[in-house]
Amino acid sequence: MKKIYESTRNRNQKADATKAILQGLSDDGGLFVVRDIEQCSYDITKLKDKDYSTIAEEILALFFDDFSKEEIKDCVQQAYLGKFEKDEITPIIPLHDAYVLELFRGPTSAFKDVGLQMLSQLTSSALYKTKADYDVLILTATSGDTGKAALEGFKDVEHTKIIVFYPNDGVSKVQETQMKTQTGKNLKVCAINGNFDDAQTAIKQLFVDQEFKATLAKQNIKLSSANSINIGRLVPQIVYYVYAYACLLKQGVIEVGEEVNFIVPTGNFGDILAGYFAKQIGLPIHKLVCASNDNHVLYDFIQTGIYDRRRDFLKTISPSMDILISSNLERLLYYASGCDNAYVKQLMEDLSNKGYYQVTDDVLKTIQKDFACGYATNAETENTIKAVYELDRYVLDPHTAVAYKVLLDDKDQEHKNIVLSTASPYKFTDSVYSALYGKVEDDEFSLMKKLHQKTNVKIPKNLENIDRLEIVHEDTIEKEDMKKYVLDKVKEI
Repeated sequence: MKKIYESTRNRNQKADATKAILQGLSDDGGLFVVRDIEQCSYDITKLKDKDYSTIAEEILALFFDDFSKEEIKDCVQQAYLGKFEKDEITPIIPLHDAYVLELFRGPTSAFKDVGLQMLSQLTSSALYKTKADYDVLILTATSGDTGKAALEGFKDVEHTKIIVFYPNDGVSKVQETQMKTQTGKNLKVCAINGNFDDAQTAIKQLFVDQEFKATLAKQNIKLSSANSINIGRLVPQIVYYVYAYACLLKQGVIEVGEEVNFIVPTGNFGDILAGYFAKQIGLPIHKLVCASNDNHVLYDFIQTGIYDRRRDFLKTISPSMDILISSNLERLLYYASGCDNAYVKQLMEDLSNKGYYQVTDDVLKTIQKDFACGYATNAETENTIKAVYELDRYVLDPHTAVAYKVLLDDKDQEHKNIVLSTASPYKFTDSVYSALYGKVEDDEFSLMKKLHQKTNVKIPKNLENIDRLEIVHEDTIEKEDMKKYVLDKVKEI
């Protein structure tokens, strides 16, 4: 029996996997979910000697069973073969206090590559298998890493167009340069005078704007998304949790069935939600630890059950986590409430209209069974980068350092701890160099070379000479003008 996806907000809004991937977001603004996720059961007893690609094929087949085995195998090969620095795709590194799962070995040096390289292949395959006679327009908001990874994944993919919006002065110089130098005939990149939440909210509003969608339809274009609200981006991220467990099994560090912890730096809640999915399908996870920066709206929620976005938006040295509206939390609310669509819809309306919501005690207790939480200030993040380097000669980026600080605050000695490392330190050289050697006035590109000279950590090839590339995207608009921008620019790509 084929998996049927439904909206988190309305059980009657349904789609098969192919439609859910192509559409990205439900027509009512909800996120697509499988009601009986536990039926996507995965056998971990035969996991020990499997490589990344095999695990990926098996996980994708569980969730996307309207794709044939051959189609999934082809998607996996096209997404990963020869595109990552290491054959393991996501290698795991032992340090004194934890294992670090390196998710940044892809073509843009960020964890988003794992999901977005696959999403572009799934989208292309879905368009082909459905004999689609239209183009897909992918609208994406980014807090830094999603943008470049999405652009790289969908660059020149047939029957797709992609427009990426990012917050002006809200990403690192390296992240911005990665996006502004992106080539490809089917894409646009634009800065907005606002923050990530402004961009993400505006895009979600466009997905339920019937007049806007009708205008696109006249041009034979349908909307989709590359953010983790798209189930086709989220499911591939389950794989690296399972693969990390397989690596520890192979190394003899754990026994089959032994529980482990994952500590995850997260802002939009997609990365850690993939871990929750992994647990639901059978991976022995003791706790998923949600690590936040100074914008700790998720920490407050897991502690109190109150999600309140009515607070100052703070710019931190971990900008990809500077988020106050965590879209993927909606999926967790769906499962934690017993798949109560009406309840989730009411919570989302409260968040939109009042700026906050509060879950019931039962829902909060259910969430706290699986999740722990903590947060790190800028100063604590910097101190952690320095401390880990001095102890292990390992360089953390300022997002991974947030997670490592949370681990050290309350380290579980009874279980193996795996910290998810989400980006190369060279994407944030100013913050990393300052933490290790003190503040200097050099630009981020000069600091790359200095950081390499001092640490001997290799600069990723995609970042080595990025400052010498031609800037091809220079648009900046007000956040209120995003709809007009899309309608104007979609004709050019």
